[in-house]
Amino acid sequence: MAKSAGGISHEWRLKPYSWAAITPKISITKKKKGANMGKLTYGAGIWAFGQFVDRYAGDGYGPTRTSQQMIEDAAKVPGLKHLDINVPFDIPERTAVEIKKMLDDNGLICRATTPHIYMREYVKGSFTNPDTKLRSQTKDRVREAIAAAEILGATYVKFWPGQDGFDFPLQANYLQIWDYTINGIRDLANENPKVQFAIEYKCKEPRVRMTLATAAKTLLAISEMKVDNVGIVMDFGHSLMAQETPAESLLLIHRHGKLVSAELNDNWRGWDDDLPVASVHLFETIEYTLPLMRPADNSIVPNAAPVALLYPNPLND
Repeated sequence: MAKSAGGISHEWRLKPYSWAAITPKISITKKKKGANMGKLTYGAGIWAFGQFVDRYAGDGYGPTRTSQQMIEDAAKVPGLKHLDINVPFDIPERTAVEIKKMLDDNGLICRATTPHIYMREYVKGSFTNPDTKLRSQTKDRVREAIAAAEILGATYVKFWPGQDGFDFPLQANYLQIWDYTINGIRDLANENPKVQFAIEYKCKEPRVRMTLATAAKTLLAISEMKVDNVGIVMDFGHSLMAQETPAESLLLIHRHGKLVSAELNDNWRGWDDDLPVASVHLFETIEYTLPLMRPADNSIVPNAAPVALLYPNPLND
C-alpha cells in the first residue's frame, strides 16, 4: 500500500458526471508533480457499477452484480482508471489477490478500500455500537480493508460510519458515542501508523443524525485523536446537505492539513441525490473545483500539495 511519510497524502479525487458512462458518479484524481498538478485521471466507486437498492425497491434496481462484472463494466468507460473498492467483496470466498488480477486484466487501479461498517449487523452503530463485541468487529472489518488495500495498492482506507449517531432525543449518550468514535478510529490509526485513513463525513442517512456530520465536527474529532494519519474525504454533495459552503469547507479542511480526497456530485441540499455534477449548483461547483484544478504559488499548509486560493480575482489567470 502506498504510504505517507508522517502526514496526509493529499491526493484529491473528484467526482464529476460522465455523460457517456453508465454511472452518475465519476471521480477525478490529479497526479502531483512538485508544485504543479499534472494530468487528470478519472475514478469511481465500484458500487456505481453494481445493483442499487432503496427502501422502495427492496429487490434492487437491476440484477445483482459480481466483482468481475463490475470491474469489466468500469473498464468500458473511456478514461476511467481508478476504483474505490468495498471490503468484503461480492462473495465471502473472494480474495484481494483475485480482485487485483481482475483490475490488472482490465487496466484499472484501486485508489481506496472502504470497509462495510454500515450494513445490517451495524444497525445500532459501528464504532458507536453499545455492544463491545460489535465495536471490536468493526475494527476487525477495517483491518480486513487495510490488508486488502496493501495487496491492491490502494493509497488510503476510507471510513464511512453511516450508522453511527442517533435518531431522536433521549436516545443516545452524546459524549459516550463521541468518545467511542474518537477512541475506535484512534486505536486503528495508532495500530497502523503508516496507513493513510480518511473519514467521509455526512449529516444523515442511514442514521437520522450522524456523529461525523460536518467538516467542523470531523476536524474537531481528528484533532482530539492526536494522530497524523487520519484525514477527510470531502464530498461536495454531503457538504451541501450539511448546509455548508463547500468551497469554504474544502479550504478549511486543507488549511488544517487533512484533505485526502475531494468528490463531486450534486443535490438539492435536502438529500444525497448524487445528481450530475453542476446540474443544480453550477456556481458553487465552479467555486469548489477552482482550488483543486489550479496550482498555487504557495501552499496554505506546510508540506501539503498546493491548493489555489480563490480570492482575489480567481478567474483572471
